[in-house]
Amino acid sequence: MKEDFKPPDWFTLPEGPFEPTWESLRRYEVPDWFRDAKFGIFIHWGPYSVPAFGNEWYPRNMYVKGSREFEHHLRTYGPHKDFGYKDFIPLFTAEKWDPKEWARLFKRAGARYVVLVAEHHDGFALWDSSLTRWCATKMGPKRDIVGELAEAVREEGLVFGVSYHRAEHWWFFDEGRKFDSDVNDPQYADLYGPAQPRDAAERGERPPDEEFLSDWLRRACELVDKYRPQVFWFDWWIEQPAFEPYLRLFAAYYYNRAAQWGVGVVINYKHQAFPEGTAVLDVERGKLDDIRPLPWQTDTSVCLRSWGYIRDHEYKSPDALVDELVDIVSKNGNLLLNIGPRPDGTIPEEQRGILLEIGEWLSVNGEAIYGTRPWRVYGEGPTRGEYEQFKEPKESSYTSEDIRFTVKGGALYAILLDWPKGRALIRSLSTHLRLSTRPVRAVSLLGHEGSVKWTQDERGLEVELPPSPPSKFAHALRVEFEGHQPPQPM
Repeated sequence: MKEDFKPPDWFTLPEGPFEPTWESLRRYEVPDWFRDAKFGIFIHWGPYSVPAFGNEWYPRNMYVKGSREFEHHLRTYGPHKDFGYKDFIPLFTAEKWDPKEWARLFKRAGARYVVLVAEHHDGFALWDSSLTRWCATKMGPKRDIVGELAEAVREEGLVFGVSYHRAEHWWFFDEGRKFDSDVNDPQYADLYGPAQPRDAAERGERPPDEEFLSDWLRRACELVDKYRPQVFWFDWWIEQPAFEPYLRLFAAYYYNRAAQWGVGVVINYKHQAFPEGTAVLDVERGKLDDIRPLPWQTDTSVCLRSWGYIRDHEYKSPDALVDELVDIVSKNGNLLLNIGPRPDGTIPEEQRGILLEIGEWLSVNGEAIYGTRPWRVYGEGPTRGEYEQFKEPKESSYTSEDIRFTVKGGALYAILLDWPKGRALIRSLSTHLRLSTRPVRAVSLLGHEGSVKWTQDERGLEVELPPSPPSKFAHALRVEFEGHQPPQPM
């Protein structure tokens, strides 16, 4: 802890193995449940779902003069001083919300953990908070969204987590300061927040002050203590220097609480907000181009243009999403896939359909995903894909020569990202390359009841496939080796 930094007066570090120093926090270990889970569901749901226009940044963009959202808001709701973002909260009713039905759907989708956005940049908390009146138990749904979903998810045997985006609230409503809007009304200051100029904040000229940072930390700790989430996902902007000592306080607090509970927990972060080895890296709408020795995660959405509900979604295909899952898992990552429910609590049929198709695929091929680890190489084939953030395909672009590898127990899984015509050649299993130290003794195709013929030589492992695939999307071959020895992992 820096000599000139004093923790807030209310803060008490729980007893446990961690101190709020990076040296201490580097003793953190990613729990096996997270490494084994591979696939989770992310949920963006809040008052921004009511206008259902643009994306989940509508609360900010509706105050940005010249934006589509600004003009839409004027036409649809009238002047911002008369109808501001606060006025969407009573319309966020959740009157058809059934958390148990959600949890059953997520389990059918093959997810092993569920992460709910507990508070987005808009400052509206979905939990029963003692620190703000702007929360779901006191306004809008008048229900404890976080608490009810946590209970339902755990009843289905899934792990529950939360995401927390409040850091950006320091400047999120700043555009509303520039004209006659309700952001300037003192009676709503506790919702719209400091609303500091974004440009100045990002240049470091208006960094978050102690009052804001203390409140940011206190809300995070309240979430931990009330709901015991096993994932705590942070959005960007916490990498701003002002947050650094508070991140250490929070991580030590959370990890010590987890030690008291006897469970493994995960903090997700972006960019370089946490030093490597102290939490789990998350890549938004992107992925890594090779195996990362430390576990990591991609967060993305079934929708191309928004995380929250909008009326004109453009969806990714289940084929593309399954291929991304396979590629990510082959590189030691997890996929956290987002949906955006309607304000009444129903999940659009298109989104339900995508989740169920992924679940159907995992019911056949999950053996090659859950509990696996990366092999010595992640895969082979001509298609590299997009590895920059925010560059994602709507449809799959992989070919039948694109193969990804995972290992578990005594087996190597070679997952074909498209169905070859008649035969598949796995060049990485060439007797010449010796990436595997033992010759192949058996090959099977997951979901196919019959046997498959195969040969192995210097060209690779060639497998004769049945006329039709057992799955709609990627196709997993289980490869076993002589001597029952497991293939060497990375």
